[in-house]
Amino acid sequence: AGWPLCNPHCPRVPSAALCPRDPPGDMEPDGDKVCAVCGDRASGYHFHVMSCEGCKGFFRRSIIKGVRFTCPLARRCPVTKAKRRQCQACRLQKCLDVGMRRDMIMSEEALRRRRELRGQRGQPGGQQGQPGGQRGLTAEQQELIALLIAAHQRTFDSSFSQFSSYWPAVRLFAPSPPGPAVAAEVSLSLSLSPCEEALPDALSLLPQFADLSTFMIQQVIKFAKEIPVFRSLPLDAQISLLKGATLGICQIRFNTVFNPDTKAWECGQRCYTIRDGALAGFQQIYLEPLLKFHESLRRLRLHEAEYALLQAMLLFSPDHAGIARRDVIDRFQEEVALTLQSYIEHRHPRSEGRFLYAKLLLLLTELQTLKAENTRQILHIQDLSAMTPLLSEIIS
Repeated sequence: AGWPLCNPHCPRVPSAALCPRDPPGDMEPDGDKVCAVCGDRASGYHFHVMSCEGCKGFFRRSIIKGVRFTCPLARRCPVTKAKRRQCQACRLQKCLDVGMRRDMIMSEEALRRRRELRGQRGQPGGQQGQPGGQRGLTAEQQELIALLIAAHQRTFDSSFSQFSSYWPAVRLFAPSPPGPAVAAEVSLSLSLSPCEEALPDALSLLPQFADLSTFMIQQVIKFAKEIPVFRSLPLDAQISLLKGATLGICQIRFNTVFNPDTKAWECGQRCYTIRDGALAGFQQIYLEPLLKFHESLRRLRLHEAEYALLQAMLLFSPDHAGIARRDVIDRFQEEVALTLQSYIEHRHPRSEGRFLYAKLLLLLTELQTLKAENTRQILHIQDLSAMTPLLSEIIS
């Protein structure tokens, strides 16, 4: 279901993400960077374009306010350092023509988070491998990380406090004695579920898994809608991306609450193990590789930023070529992948981060191998699909 037994989806990893690359940039003969909009001296990359502080601020203000400018000269005004203030309509159009992206404009909350990160730069006492600030990352990468972390935090509560209303009040006992096979499963489940004090059975586990899957899917949909570039896509493309990635993102989120010592997913006041999955009807051919995946991913000790970036990589991984705005989707996924690689290089000690990106790609491949078996078992478990119409829609 949509608890740890989710439908993983491995992203198509862009080749450019496997090696660092330098941005092209415009350069004057003396080496100064030039604003692509007006020709003034640029301060760096802003909204995906080398630009000056003036054009950066103008573009951000214009998009946020949603002002519609008009040009008295049929949009043919020259936009130069000296004349850029004469026609706002032509200046904004020039910003768009050279590639400035609306979807990279940060919300006020994301800006506040970035200021907090910058304020930590140089402060002593930080964790090893996580120095203050985001040294080595471009301003755009810092903005993207802040945006995704904020989206993740707004749509995922690791304490599962918002889910408490979904839980049945009690787990019921079956009135008749269980058969030998069921009794053995119950015994194993009890020994591996330290958070449980009551005897679990399929009659109570199945509704819980159904409710939990619906809850998690709803949260992932909210996460996607927090990302401006996702909201800019046509509705059909949004639905296609969510169908391909939602259950995989659930896997990544459940990994943050996986306890490798107890081999349990600690969902607030409840703990679930693969034995609970077996009781609900899932088979070991799926459960054992699932447990191995979560143990391997948890062993990498990822930061919150890396979990957020992985979710975005999964989301922007279309599973068919005919999806609308494929170029926009591919560019954003490549940007996320490069940001993840750069973050790993600069925020982990060399001994820890040297092969981390490669290990993540291998684990995402393992997720893909779980997909078909997981879907088959979800459809095989009687009443599960009927109990979770949202889950049924996602895997259809």
